[in-house]
Amino acid sequence: MKKFILIAFTLLSAISFGQEDLTRILFILDASNSMNAKWGEQTRIEAAKELLAKTVDDLHDVENLEIGLRVYGHQSPITATFQDCNDTKLEVPFRRDNFNQVKTRIKSIYAKGTTPIARSLEAAAGDFPDNRSRNIIILITDGLEACDNDPCVIARKLKDKGVKVTPFVIGLGMDLSYLEKFKCIGTYADAETKSTFEQVLKTVVAKALLNTTAQINLNDVYGTPSETNVTMFLYKSGTNELKYTYTHTLNKFGNPDTLILDPQYKYDLVVNTTPRVFKNNIEIKRNQHNTIVADSPQGSLKVRFLNAAKPYQFEARIMKAGKNITLNTQKIGEIDKYIVGKYDVEILTLPRIYITADINQSKTTHLDIQAPGIIRYTAGNGIVGQIFTENSNGTWDWVCNLKDGSKTDTWQLQPGEYKLVYRQKKLKSSTYTLEKTFRINSNKTISLKL
Repeated sequence: MKKFILIAFTLLSAISFGQEDLTRILFILDASNSMNAKWGEQTRIEAAKELLAKTVDDLHDVENLEIGLRVYGHQSPITATFQDCNDTKLEVPFRRDNFNQVKTRIKSIYAKGTTPIARSLEAAAGDFPDNRSRNIIILITDGLEACDNDPCVIARKLKDKGVKVTPFVIGLGMDLSYLEKFKCIGTYADAETKSTFEQVLKTVVAKALLNTTAQINLNDVYGTPSETNVTMFLYKSGTNELKYTYTHTLNKFGNPDTLILDPQYKYDLVVNTTPRVFKNNIEIKRNQHNTIVADSPQGSLKVRFLNAAKPYQFEARIMKAGKNITLNTQKIGEIDKYIVGKYDVEILTLPRIYITADINQSKTTHLDIQAPGIIRYTAGNGIVGQIFTENSNGTWDWVCNLKDGSKTDTWQLQPGEYKLVYRQKKLKSSTYTLEKTFRINSNKTISLKL
């Protein structure tokens, strides 16, 4: 059974198109029998016809554009013993203002035959009046070649004609190894939902009409664009007007994904790493592929307990070295990524722990600390007081305040020597001050009766 993919195209209404050279787009519609299979609440052919008709309607006012329509698999029914591999026909030739004719013909198409993709592509080379325009083919199909021709061979013939074949494949349950076969004739994308399908369609029309693409290289310390999976904002340069938001992606070949950026603007790029990376006044050159480079080398940080007998809930405050500005608060035991460099880390234990961390490219820096212990106190009357810890030089540092008037409480403290200084709240003289010294060990609980 054939699996469903779409190679499709629609209008990205937000893009402005100016006076450019003539562009010709030939839509090739698969009307083979497999397109009668269900896709959600519609059949594949119904969905394809609906999307294609809407696309043609949206393209009606685009300047310097001509379209044509070729269909295959719609003339001869496929049977158990016969398939017509020549069942491909140019239904509407290129002509200005033929949009209504194309829409009308689309609506009358019924799927019933085989899938001669290669022969349709070969015939399409003759559908273009000349090679002086930008000639593009957009294919809508379930993607599986049913006849005996090789689409790659046909692609070379099309290039001799000056025809740019641009398949954008949206696969539902598609074997990705099969999709690789489209690499020889163009690019493709796959999606599993209708919403992602719509996003890909926007990309297709932008590539077809703007003919301007870009990639954003998030370089590591070696100058290789290996960093990815981070949100990027593109603002109109010098303003707060956000034009595009993308999650950076490396494609199936490990290369930065291709984006469509309107070349009429300059852009300010914000890469939302920790800390953020900025690149301003980026110019997009029209009618070519643009590469934007943003140095974004990253490594990871993990703060962990060496000897915890149970989960302890603490966080660490991360700051750029020498700057008392919080970049992130990170839970102990979790991993977060940071731009390569030095960081001051304040671990929010009691007492606080301060460490300087070096973040290195593609490595995880571990900060290891001792697990805390627990102090629990009870008193016959409400008390006021504080807890102090002893330094190596014999002095005492404040750790925390007791709850005002409390009779009992529990604290998690780091291993060390401590002193609890207190008095009964109701006693109105400093001479009633008392103190208790105690030691905290990891994973141990001690109880004090005051």
